Amino acid sequence: MILIIGCKHNKEKSVQHFQKITKPNVIVILADDAGYMDFGFMGNKDLDTPQLDKLAKRGAVFTDAHVSATVCAPSRAGLITGKYQQRFGFEANGTGGIGLSDDVETIADAFKKNNYKTIALGKWHLGESHSDHPNQRGFDDFYGFIGGSRSYFPIQNPSKGHTLQYNGKRVIFDGYLTDVLGDKSVSYVEENKEHPFFMYLAYNAPHTPRHAKKEHLQKYKDHPRKKLAAMMWSLDENIGKLIDKLEETNQLENTLIFFLSDNGGSPHSFADNGPLKGWKGNKFEGGHRVPFIVHWGKEIKGNQTFNGLTSSLDIFKTSMAAAGIQNNLELDGVNLIPYLKGKLTGNPHEKLFWRKLDEAGVRLGSKKLVRLKDYGSTLYNLDVDLGETTDLSNLDETTSNLLHQELKAWESTLMKPLWDEGDWMPVTYHIHESLMENKVPFYTTPERREKYLKNQLNKSN
Repeated sequence: MILIIGCKHNKEKSVQHFQKITKPNVIVILADDAGYMDFGFMGNKDLDTPQLDKLAKRGAVFTDAHVSATVCAPSRAGLITGKYQQRFGFEANGTGGIGLSDDVETIADAFKKNNYKTIALGKWHLGESHSDHPNQRGFDDFYGFIGGSRSYFPIQNPSKGHTLQYNGKRVIFDGYLTDVLGDKSVSYVEENKEHPFFMYLAYNAPHTPRHAKKEHLQKYKDHPRKKLAAMMWSLDENIGKLIDKLEETNQLENTLIFFLSDNGGSPHSFADNGPLKGWKGNKFEGGHRVPFIVHWGKEIKGNQTFNGLTSSLDIFKTSMAAAGIQNNLELDGVNLIPYLKGKLTGNPHEKLFWRKLDEAGVRLGSKKLVRLKDYGSTLYNLDVDLGETTDLSNLDETTSNLLHQELKAWESTLMKPLWDEGDWMPVTYHIHESLMENKVPFYTTPERREKYLKNQLNKSN
């Protein structure tokens, strides 16, 4: 009898090779404050996004996709945990000095437990304490910054939240941050082509400050939204570099890619939300309906448009299904793959909910309720009124009451918010009140509110 004992190194290598063949990479690409209509694949005509348009053509474009919050931090908390962030008190913007609950599992935790390599790139905004650092939340590597925004160019003495870092150590860079993050995403793909990986690529573009490269500002010197056009071109260009590297290394077809914005477009960035009412920070469709692409060339047919009610909460469960990972987590999302393969039809979600302190909303099919604490509510039928202009509350009290009941039932499952938004609270309250009455708000920032109140006081005197 001949006994052949294989080399341990070769055995491990063959296992990794087998995993690479069978397990898809998963990449979540997140834009920051991008408008619903600011991409060619969404119908935009004045901004150039050829790389994302190409990816959209190869995959599926969702027209009724939503994030779980209308501002940056809680939206990211929902995406990365696959559950409504209000369930663990992460309701308001910022992190309140608390951040992510220590006992909530992230999508990176789940991948890491299942032999995936994991990396977070770009903006974090989920907490600044040690326990909230990406390296403590399932990511082998973190190349980015902890805070909610920063300059796109080098800072001489950055604060902790503004420092570009690699696993806790400061990175001193030259050039433009969008390029730096894009280059790192490309090098990571090259370095890990023999092992399945999960990449969370959270660009801060086109969030303020409105910084762009000189050559791109020159390219769009006559554009009415010059700075935004330049920033979006750079964002698109760097996403294109990543897609090209995946294709060059024969990984694109077996990489599940999600692209979306973290919330509705911001007027401070001159974003365009098209036919949608409202913007970042409020509970109208312009605050939480976002551009959304899913691409997985090996499994999902391209050139699709999907109109079902969908959420960023679905990314976690869809990714687990694609990777064949079983978990017992109680998630609020849905596996989208059967819908994209035509095995299921209709809406992945019958209903979706939003709440940030005094403002709340609920979708039940095409019916939408917006509620403002101590003020009232409005009801819309989005099938015929996507712009949410006609309040049906008095005409359809049955539906209005039903949506109020659904919202209250959902709220009974939530935690009390662990922090609030300080000076922003009366501002967002005023914005909601104005939009519910189809009026233009008198102010949209704390600074403008203070100026408005001073002017009103002077007039009364």
